Amino acid sequence: MQTTYFWNKLDLRRGKVIFLLFLAFLFSSEKLSAQGLFGMTSTSGSDDKLVSYGFFLAGHNSTYRLEYSNAFLNAANPAAGDVRAIFPRYNPGFSLGFIGMLRFHDQVQLLFTPKVGFYEFKTEVHFFPDNFPGNNTPSPDEPVNSTFDIQTYTSEATMVELPLLMKYKSVRFNNTRMYFLGGGSYQFRTKSQEEANLEDLVTTGQDFTIEMGMGFEIYFKFFKFAPEIRFSHGLNNLYQAENTNPDIRDALTSVRRKTITLYLNFQ
Repeated sequence: MQTTYFWNKLDLRRGKVIFLLFLAFLFSSEKLSAQGLFGMTSTSGSDDKLVSYGFFLAGHNSTYRLEYSNAFLNAANPAAGDVRAIFPRYNPGFSLGFIGMLRFHDQVQLLFTPKVGFYEFKTEVHFFPDNFPGNNTPSPDEPVNSTFDIQTYTSEATMVELPLLMKYKSVRFNNTRMYFLGGGSYQFRTKSQEEANLEDLVTTGQDFTIEMGMGFEIYFKFFKFAPEIRFSHGLNNLYQAENTNPDIRDALTSVRRKTITLYLNFQ
């Protein structure tokens, strides 16, 4: 009696098997395409609303942009001659706020994103070792400590920021889309100027900034999640020389803020 093999049976019906597998593949592809990323289609409908809302959490790195004065750069008779150099440092912080969106088109929105940000600015001032504030002149035989001539000035600020931004989005692909945004922001410090005047490096409390960024939206069933990176450049010269520590006062002529922020938006 001839032995019957399973593969021989499949070979007799090869055409039918291939056709059924092809139909199953098409069905599964259509289903995945309809569901999109993460196996679900967003039904929140926020893209179709004229006005929609959300909120965000954000972490940032901020620093000062400093400009030396011409008098300090005068090699013959420099102002603040005890100062060797001044270096602003990046420092982390966080912020939180709300999102208001006005829809002009499926790909164009106007965003108003008021927020409260918590900032810390650190500035390292390098003095010549013999002229470090409070330092007695060392004897010639005494070794110089290379870190002894560095003084760090710290300024903390809680800022209320009111950005107004235009947002351009790509066409939605499944449950994702990219976007770019840009605009400006008005911000003010909650701390009074009298309190700020007690710091070593004194700045004013109001500023206007240019904001630029990009991100991508991920659609879940009932909301959108949008990670975003944004760059902020301050336009105002915030420096108050008359109230700044005399040791560094004449070395600077301009202080502006600069921030890089990672936003986690929920809409």
